[in-house]
Amino acid sequence: MNTKFNKPKTFGEILDHTFSLSKNRFTDFFMILLILMGPVYLLQAVIQLLSGTSFFRELGGGELWFEQILSSFDETALPLDSSIGADIAVILTGLIGILLFPVAEAAVLLAVNHIRNNEEYTVGSVIKHAFSRFWPILGSSILFGLIAFGIIIVPIIMISLSGLFGSFIHPAIGIIFAILLFLGFAVGIGYLLTRWSFYFGSVVLDRESPGFTRSWRLTRKRTWLLMGLYIIFYIIIATISSAIELTFGVFLGNSVLLSIIVNLATILTTMFFYVGYAVMYLDLKLRYDADDIKDMIEDYKS
Repeated sequence: MNTKFNKPKTFGEILDHTFSLSKNRFTDFFMILLILMGPVYLLQAVIQLLSGTSFFRELGGGELWFEQILSSFDETALPLDSSIGADIAVILTGLIGILLFPVAEAAVLLAVNHIRNNEEYTVGSVIKHAFSRFWPILGSSILFGLIAFGIIIVPIIMISLSGLFGSFIHPAIGIIFAILLFLGFAVGIGYLLTRWSFYFGSVVLDRESPGFTRSWRLTRKRTWLLMGLYIIFYIIIATISSAIELTFGVFLGNSVLLSIIVNLATILTTMFFYVGYAVMYLDLKLRYDADDIKDMIEDYKS
């Protein structure tokens, strides 16, 4: 076993290991995602071109250059056929992405597991292995999505109704009550989704579907640390993505070239997140297996 994987990690060590793995195996991870995510973004670019979007620089109406740039992002200012083309691109890429993106995550997870075990692998072999788990991955991911939708939509309805009824007493009371409910539900939702989110690793590596029970066991006593890691990953990804989109958007407008650049950045940030998820899952698995061994030893002694 790779020495970096053979001991439980702290918060900082998980981040450090994620960065070092992403750097040292960048070519492998990037190629996996480019092969599986690239065609989706290529289709999006082709549809944008066919709908009339400029490749190099898309400008809207206005006298000053920054007004033209800003108006290019205004969908209401687009021609009807262009907006329809954009809608088709979103729908098609979304549907294909639902099918291929989980496979990409599974392939990265399998590659990291090979590295953990000091095993040789190729980009093609881990992608092929990931596709062999396609239906369990798809079924479990859809189920997780439905669960997430349910535990998010119900609190939204409750917060809206509570804020509305509270505003009848006093507007400030309604706002404060809604904010408090939002914060409470946000923590609760984050907690539940974190406890169940490692179903994916169970489906891919442990071949246990849908994997929610195992995920709940693995995350015992580690939930708040894992939530913190998720928040850090999302902040890093959002910061990089926003910085790239704002920087290039100033010069390119809402053009096809900007979409390509943003999508390449998305592949990079997604790679970082997938590697981080793999490190987190393998760390949980190591801790859980170690606890099992301890329990067996204690039972034997007793």
